[in-house]
Amino acid sequence: MHRRHGHTRRTAFVLIGVVGVALLGLVAFVGCTSLPSLAGRTRTTALDRTQAAATRLGHAVQPLAASHPGASGLIPLDNPRAAFAARMLLARHADRSIDAQYYIWHDDLTGTLLLAELERAAQRKVRVRLLVDDNGIAGLDDTLAVLATLPHFEVRLFNPFTFRHPKWLNYLTAFGRLNHRMHNKSFTVDNAATIIGGRNIGDNYFGATDDVEFADLDVLAVGPVVPEVSDEFDRYWASSRAFPIGRIVRAPAAGTLARFHARTEALERSDLTSAYRTALQEDDAVRRLDDGTAQFIWASTRMYSDPPDKTLAGKDGQDRLIDDLAPVFANTRHSLQLITAYFVPGTDGAREFTNLAERGVDVRILTNSLAATDVAAVHAGYLKYRKRLLKAGVKLYELKRTSEGNPDRTRMGPSGSSASSLHAKTFAVDDRQVFIGSFNFDPRSVDLNTEMGFLIDSPAMAQEMATAFEQDIPGHAYQLQLEGNDIRWVLRVDGESRLYATDPDTSWAQRAWTRILSWLPIEWLL
Repeated sequence: MHRRHGHTRRTAFVLIGVVGVALLGLVAFVGCTSLPSLAGRTRTTALDRTQAAATRLGHAVQPLAASHPGASGLIPLDNPRAAFAARMLLARHADRSIDAQYYIWHDDLTGTLLLAELERAAQRKVRVRLLVDDNGIAGLDDTLAVLATLPHFEVRLFNPFTFRHPKWLNYLTAFGRLNHRMHNKSFTVDNAATIIGGRNIGDNYFGATDDVEFADLDVLAVGPVVPEVSDEFDRYWASSRAFPIGRIVRAPAAGTLARFHARTEALERSDLTSAYRTALQEDDAVRRLDDGTAQFIWASTRMYSDPPDKTLAGKDGQDRLIDDLAPVFANTRHSLQLITAYFVPGTDGAREFTNLAERGVDVRILTNSLAATDVAAVHAGYLKYRKRLLKAGVKLYELKRTSEGNPDRTRMGPSGSSASSLHAKTFAVDDRQVFIGSFNFDPRSVDLNTEMGFLIDSPAMAQEMATAFEQDIPGHAYQLQLEGNDIRWVLRVDGESRLYATDPDTSWAQRAWTRILSWLPIEWLL
């Protein structure tokens, strides 16, 4: 018995040693894999004004913009199906160029269909430039690599991982670089029309899922703000962090393109895309551009964005988007409505919100409940600030997880999502200005990731958000209240109030784990 135990221990020590040596060797290999040279990378820029005006979209937009000098035309896209259709229809209307920039592009139904539409545009000799953050393209290496071999189709990876499988090993040797990501989202056609906002590309963002569906917001824009988006894209496309995919990913296997075409054709014929086909037939926001009857909101609009070199470790938060927006908050006079998927205000942010509330500004904030959030660690960072904000008079709302009772939800999938999670990032100030973009109010958006968005001077759009907080949000979100030193969650349904003493629709284990996370020194990562 003693010999057997001694043999077992020796065997275990040998195995641990072998595994340890293997891991050290793997880490050393990953560490020795450096980023390739950018020498010889092609240089391209967006269409100039003359080129843009000569396209179908440019020709349609020009008289509309001329009749509203200095203003941009805007169409909010809160319906997920309409948001998907708008991108597809813009791609189909492209004559000269498509510039797409995204943090996440999923290898799923909507991700595949939109990639196929970009390929068809390239076949028409439309120049396609696709810039994606390398952290959000799981399973797409071969597909994107083969598309990048086609004429008129170029793909670049932003801040790439050099070791491809598994990617997480790169963090062991390059965490400082890889912890900074490109979170921007834009889809621009012919430098004449663009879509920006909170949505990435994937089924959760476009209602094509039976899993959790993200409630989100984009805006379709034409007019003078579009060249600002194109200039932003060019800066990122030409940055030292944007690598042609062929220099990072191995050459695609033979037959990859044929398999992509076969998958696309099967999806387009399947019942899964029936709602998508209907959306393309019914959605006329893009189609009406052709005949000049599109119903735009015309407003002075300015684009804000972080520079691409914000992702360089050691930049110490220089040139941050939040600093450009700070005066907007500081000058708030009477009302602020904020909707954000991830809300971790930090000490400085909490001080700003409490100061606003204490000087009489009506501050209302909607974020995810613990049951609705897809990142428990972020909720852990947020819960530390709830009581302080409530005591100062800030009104906090947390979105329910379930989607029951919401007649406005539309889905691409056959049965639809049974749960929702907030993903929008928007705020309204003084019933006049609205921000729509990719910026979350958390440390990651402030200091680590790059972000972008529009600040829109539109009383009509601002009033819509104020109305939502008064009429719609109370039925789909819990309002937090203090009872002594304890938080209570109040849900108002059909004129009645339901009171909860703990985070609704959560287990004690979820609450305990989130509380433990809140004690850890990880807020700067959230």
